[in-house]
This record gives sequence, structure tokens and C-alpha cells, in this order.
Amino acid sequence: MDTRFQAHAVSQYTTTTANLTARIALHGYGTNPQDWFSWLDERLPVAGDVLEVGAGTGKLWTHVDHAARGLNLTLTDFSPAMCAQLRTVPGARVLRCDAAHLPFPDAGFDTVVANHMLYHLDDPAVALREFARVLRPGGRLAVATNGTDHLDELDAIGPAIGRPELMLDAANNDFSAETGPAQVACCFTGVTVERYHCDLDIPTAEPIVAYLSSMTDEPLTPGQHAAAHALVQSQIDAAGSYRIRKHSVLITASR
Repeated sequence: MDTRFQAHAVSQYTTTTANLTARIALHGYGTNPQDWFSWLDERLPVAGDVLEVGAGTGKLWTHVDHAARGLNLTLTDFSPAMCAQLRTVPGARVLRCDAAHLPFPDAGFDTVVANHMLYHLDDPAVALREFARVLRPGGRLAVATNGTDHLDELDAIGPAIGRPELMLDAANNDFSAETGPAQVACCFTGVTVERYHCDLDIPTAEPIVAYLSSMTDEPLTPGQHAAAHALVQSQIDAAGSYRIRKHSVLITASR
């Protein structure tokens, strides 16, 4: 088993929520007037007993009103820092656990949500089997992931400043918009895919450099920081903004 993906996630998220927060902030510059979480709110097949695996900071549940829908919400993450933040979500049960070893009995949930987390795992297939195990017959799965061309313009910056490890593909496995549906279909039926149409149009360099800085355990040197800022600013000066293409999808399926 290749453990580099899980190891990267552990180093990035175990003790802090700051890295994830910086990445979420960049997506506030989306060109779609409907933000990602509100878009998900209209499409998530949530009902009854709901489990979100790898729930991060719980940002989704600031947009999805689980109490008004009468949902019984359980949130998990492997990170103590994330779990501490998740405990601020009103009415949610929070457990710290590994996505590959969920501490729940068989057929305990009506919905399982995995929002942009399967590509961090060493073996997404193991987690998908766990999702199927804890879902009731007829239960629904909702998985969000990205395409291989997601944020390509951002990926170009790392190599240009001598930090190629800052490319997203270097830290993620092969669970993507292109490969994910077939992987989900190994455990589920009725697989559907819908793309969220949005790009990023960013008027200042700072949030982009902050995003890059969040992706590494070894801080950017002052020279690398200055080089990244100058590269981004030159594009903003020429075009009025720094445009980054997104490619995110929602995969849904039934147990």
C-alpha cells in the first residue's frame, strides 16, 4: 500500500484547521453566483440518519440546515483539530475515526457524505466498502471530488518557483471526476455525476499565495514567496485578475 497520501493528510490536518480554511477561502472567488456549499445543499440526497466522513471544519453544515430537515447528523474526521471544530456544529454527534475503519454497525445510516476527501486516502476502495457497509439498503451516497484538470493554473505556480511538490496531484491519489464513478459503481448502483460549473476569478495575489503556503509542511522561503507573488501579480496586471479553472463534481449512488 502506498501511504504517502494519508501521510500528507495527517501532516496537513491533524493539528490545525488553518490549512483547510485557507483553501476554502480561495473558492470564495468563484464565478458561479451560487457557492459550492449552497449548490450541494440543493442536491445532497440527505434524509434520516446522516453520516459525513472526513467532515473537516463542518463548513457544509453552515449551509445545510440539518435541524430544520430533521436530520440525525453524525460527523467524523481523523484529525483532533477538525473534530474540535466539528463539535461547534449544533446537534451533531462527532467521532474521531479513520474512514477505512468506521466504528458503526452495519446498516446504521440512510445517507453517507464524503465531500472532497476520498482523494486523500491510501486506498479509496476500502473506504467505499465501509460506506456501503454502514448504509441501509436503499441508502444514498454522495461523494464530491475533482477532475484531473482542476486548478491547473494554480498547479503551474509551484514548479515555476522551485516547489514542484505544491502541485495538487502530488498529494492526491487517483480518485477523480474521471475515475471516481467507476470506483463508486463497484459498491453501489444508480451512479450519477453532476458537474459544478464554476471558475475562480481572483483580483489580488495574497489569497493565492496563502493557498500555496497552506499546501506544504516546509514553509516557502522569502524568495519563493516573493517569486510566487510576483508571478501572480504579473498576470493580474496584464489581465485584471488571475483566472483559475475548476472542475468539481458530485457523484451520487444508491446502496
